[in-house]
Amino acid sequence: MKIKSERDFWAGMMFLVVGIGFAWGATTYNFGSSASPGPGYFPFGLGILLALLGALELFKALTIESEGGDPIGAVAWKPLSYIVATVAVFGWALPHLGMFIALPILVVVAALAGDEFHWGEALVNAAILTAGSWVIFIWGLGLIIPLKPAFMGG
Repeated sequence: MKIKSERDFWAGMMFLVVGIGFAWGATTYNFGSSASPGPGYFPFGLGILLALLGALELFKALTIESEGGDPIGAVAWKPLSYIVATVAVFGWALPHLGMFIALPILVVVAALAGDEFHWGEALVNAAILTAGSWVIFIWGLGLIIPLKPAFMGG
């Protein structure tokens, strides 16, 4: 069997492996039921969906001809390092600085990874995502996430 799109093949493999890994890891948690889902319910379903998406992408890579075989290009080190560093900083900042500071830092620094960075767009996105996260996680789900820095009583 000939790989007709190298890029789609490896993307499909990555999705398939990560999806199976998440689904397998979720089996160690309680599933609950549809009416009262447990902690393993959502990661298992998400892992299965990701694995199915990967299988579909693999099928596409092996059956649909692409021009030049879609070779994989060079690794984009700048965006990769910005995103990895941003996630690490967010992991530290959330419990120490709170959601109202950590999430805008995450959004703005992650936006710096792109080729077309604009301060206005990044700040608007940060405000919308912070407000949306507050509505969903704090108000809607009632999760206990610090909003302000610890030194300000958060």
